[in-house]
Amino acid sequence: MAPAKRHYLHLDLPVAHTEALPQVAALFLILFDVKAGYTIAWKRSIPGLDIANSVEYKSLPSGLHNVQEDTVYFVHSNEYAGISSFINGKGGESERNALMLAVGALIPLSYGRLGKSWRHAETLKALAKDLVKDPTMTTPLEAYWQEHQYREDEEVATPASGGGSPSALRQQRRRAKSSPNRQPRKRNRAVSSASALASPGQTLLAHHPALSLTTLLNTFGLLVFPLYKAALLRKRILLLTQAPVKLACDFVYNISILSTLPSALHDLLPLSPLPTRLRTLFSVGVHDISNLFTGSRTAQYQDHLANEGQAYGWIACTTEDILSTKNNLYDILVTLPPSYAEQAATTVWPRIQGKQGVNVRGTQRDARRYRGLRRDLRNFRTSSSRPVSRSQQRYTDTEHQNANSESSTNLLLPIPSLEEATTTDRDIDAPPDNDGSDEQQILEPQSWSALAYNSFMWWASAGEARTDREEESEYDSQLFANLGMDTPSPGVRRNGDGDDEEEGVAGGERVGFEMALIAYFHRFTVLILHTLSEIIDAADSDSVSENGSSADNEQEVTNNRSTQSGTGNGKGTRSGEEDLDVIEINSDDMQKMGLDVWSESDRAWVEELVEFYWGRKARVKGGSVEC
Repeated sequence: MAPAKRHYLHLDLPVAHTEALPQVAALFLILFDVKAGYTIAWKRSIPGLDIANSVEYKSLPSGLHNVQEDTVYFVHSNEYAGISSFINGKGGESERNALMLAVGALIPLSYGRLGKSWRHAETLKALAKDLVKDPTMTTPLEAYWQEHQYREDEEVATPASGGGSPSALRQQRRRAKSSPNRQPRKRNRAVSSASALASPGQTLLAHHPALSLTTLLNTFGLLVFPLYKAALLRKRILLLTQAPVKLACDFVYNISILSTLPSALHDLLPLSPLPTRLRTLFSVGVHDISNLFTGSRTAQYQDHLANEGQAYGWIACTTEDILSTKNNLYDILVTLPPSYAEQAATTVWPRIQGKQGVNVRGTQRDARRYRGLRRDLRNFRTSSSRPVSRSQQRYTDTEHQNANSESSTNLLLPIPSLEEATTTDRDIDAPPDNDGSDEQQILEPQSWSALAYNSFMWWASAGEARTDREEESEYDSQLFANLGMDTPSPGVRRNGDGDDEEEGVAGGERVGFEMALIAYFHRFTVLILHTLSEIIDAADSDSVSENGSSADNEQEVTNNRSTQSGTGNGKGTRSGEEDLDVIEINSDDMQKMGLDVWSESDRAWVEELVEFYWGRKARVKGGSVEC
């Protein structure tokens, strides 16, 4: 028997120091005047691009006066990615001893999810530091504009992409053939099935948002899974933060990346237009309120967003508390802890709330999965022997001390309730502590049914090791299989339509760590949605068999599954839906998808998932204790 073909995780990206920078559609200098407020002191832009009364507010979010420097990402007119480098310097008495300015740029979104704007971050920061000494010395700005301004007749060729200008990429989109979901085919390969090798010498740029993936895990803990689930449902997610906003902007990017639908699923999901990725708005304020209304399930989607696979939902961050009071703007509100919370005696977790203000918590299954993920990532880092970034350097000694301990799950940043946990099933399954452990505030309590079942199983096995939990742990680890450093280094492959499969994550040892996290969540997505697709196909086949296997009946079922339309409610409509049986999903199916059979929230999530992507009603049966 021939060995199975091995598919490598690979996101191909050009070598950082040889790839041409993305072309700039606008370059500007923003000053904060104590009398006039935000002003555009200098600007250059391509013809027809109006940046007045917009970029000056987006470049300087509320609260930046409290920090010395920051990098801000935003979106302008849904066509350009914005980046600004803020500096808070010393000024004269006329400026009240403070001179606040930002140097920013707009890059066409056709370059990718963030236009690869981070590749300009270092230079914009250097320009801002020079200009804070004398804002009238704009000669370097003019030189930078002349070198990198967007030119319609110029194509930017890169070693890995064969590339093209934004206009050429848009033309390629228009020529793209439609998929069965009536969408332009935008991606030709999934993250887990690309097989080309990364070029030697690739590096992950210092400002790349993917560098904060480990910080995302340690900030949210097990809450990363409820957040991922909300993103997969294409909810409108608003992160409420304080300055600086760079990290929150990185979180916006990373959550969208983790919840992207791999191309292997595109033909399985009948929802049209199919939201292949969660739209990223990055930093927003009161001036963006009209834009925040888009993406709602109750509003008609916009055609240009549908064509980009972003018809429903968005994720953004803000420093303006007033937006959190307008719950008609968002579906999920995430309040990030302030930076000084790192010094707290106990962990301060983000607060995730629904529209009714109900706190969203992780399930018991999420907690076990998160602990297993930490162990797998720890083993991944240990085996790869990759260098530790500066943001993790202060934890190196602690991790080194625990590296040879089989009872340690300390992986990234130390989380008190997790780093002391052991890898035994007894500790993983231990009920909530009674000492007020900080993890319990973000964890759903164990149900009485689950407690009774677990107690019975412990009694029936005479106290022996819990084989079901061992199997569960091994099952979760399969999502991490074949992602070791013996595989080729990941990168991003541009497929000629202007969209990167995962937006510019380059190769190298550090990249392997970030890409392992992305691949883990993409495999989890495939597991869940592919399982549901099989269940629905089986239910439709049974329905056809019961009603007769004539060609007419079979065609009717096929038509019902393929006539999704985003008409107002965002969930699609189905002809003859009332005649179709409700999809039955049992506890074995829930276990196969890696979900909590005892959790009401997981059952409700699966029902909403089926209704959103398939337009079908589902009934999920959870765990039960039968005597």
